Amino acid sequence: MIELVHPWAFTLLLLPLLMRLLPAYRESRDSVRVPFFDKLVELSQQRPQSGAMILPRDRAQHFLVNFMWLCLVVAAAKPEWVGPPIEQQKSGRDLMVAVDLSGSMQTRDFTLPNGDTVDRLEAVKQVLAELAEQRASDRLGLIVFGSAAYLQTPFTDDHAIWSQLLQETEIGMAGQSTVFGDAIGLAIKLFRESDSDNRVLIILTDGNDTGSTVPPVDAAKVAAAYDIRIYTIAIGDPASVGEDALDMNTIERVSAVSGGRYFQALDQQQLQDAYEAIAELEPELYETLSFRPKQSLHWLPVGIALVLYLIYHSLGAWQAWRRLRSTRVT
Repeated sequence: MIELVHPWAFTLLLLPLLMRLLPAYRESRDSVRVPFFDKLVELSQQRPQSGAMILPRDRAQHFLVNFMWLCLVVAAAKPEWVGPPIEQQKSGRDLMVAVDLSGSMQTRDFTLPNGDTVDRLEAVKQVLAELAEQRASDRLGLIVFGSAAYLQTPFTDDHAIWSQLLQETEIGMAGQSTVFGDAIGLAIKLFRESDSDNRVLIILTDGNDTGSTVPPVDAAKVAAAYDIRIYTIAIGDPASVGEDALDMNTIERVSAVSGGRYFQALDQQQLQDAYEAIAELEPELYETLSFRPKQSLHWLPVGIALVLYLIYHSLGAWQAWRRLRSTRVT
C-alpha cells in the first residue's frame, strides 16, 4: 500500500500553466558578422530573421519537461510504501521482589519435596526461580535488604540474568538487621522511574523492622499513593521472640493499606502456595504494540527524471556529433 505524506504538493502541477501567463523571457545580444554565416544557419537548422525570436521546442522536449516536472511533484508529495501491521507484545507489569538477607534467614527449617532440609533463603531462591519462569510477561527487579536496602537487579525482561543475580545473593551480605520500611522506600523510588502503570512489590521477610528510616506502614501508604500493590510473605515461626520475632501486625497492615495481601509460610509448600495465590491475583499482563513499517519512495521519481534527462541529452550530443562529422566529410 502506497501513501502520500504531502498530497497537497500536487497543486504544484498548476505552476507551469501559471508560467504561460507571464511574458516570454527576453535577452538582448550583440550581433557578430562572420564570413561563414551560411554554415552556421545550416548547422543550427534555423531560419535567420530580424528581431527577437523564441527558440522552438520539439515534441520530445515538451514531453521531457512536462514529465520531469511531474516526477519532481510526485517526489515532493513523498510517497511511502506502508507494510502490513506488525504487532509486538511488551511487558505489561513491573514486579519488584524484595528479599530479606538478615542472619535469621540461615535457619534450616524448610523441607523440600524430596525430603532435604534447607535454610530459608535457599527455599526462597527455588520458589523465585520458578516464579521467573512463569512470569514471562513481567519485568522483574530484585531488592535485597538487611541493615540497609540495596538494588540487586533493576527492572529487566532478561529473566535469566535476574535468576542468576538472585542465586548470587548470600545471607548477611546486606547486614544482620531488618530494615523493612527502607526496602519499601527503595522500591517506591524505582517504580517512580519506570513507565509501567501496573506495579507490584513482593516482600519476603522473617523478622520485624529494626531500624528503618521510615516506618513500614508509612512507607506502604506512600506506595499506595503511587498505585503500588504490596504482597508480603512472612517466613518462619510466628512464635519466635526477640529481633527474629515476626511482627505480623505490621506485615498485615503494610499489605492492607496498599491493596495487596499477606501470607505466612512455615514450610516450602506454604511458600509455594503463597506464590500461586499471588499469581492468581496478578495474572500475566501483556501490552500489545502495533506499527506498520514505512519505506520512502521519493527517490524513485527523482531517479526516473534524472535518467530521462541524461538519455535525452546524450542522444542530442550524439546527433550533433554525427551532423558535425557528416559536415566535415562533405
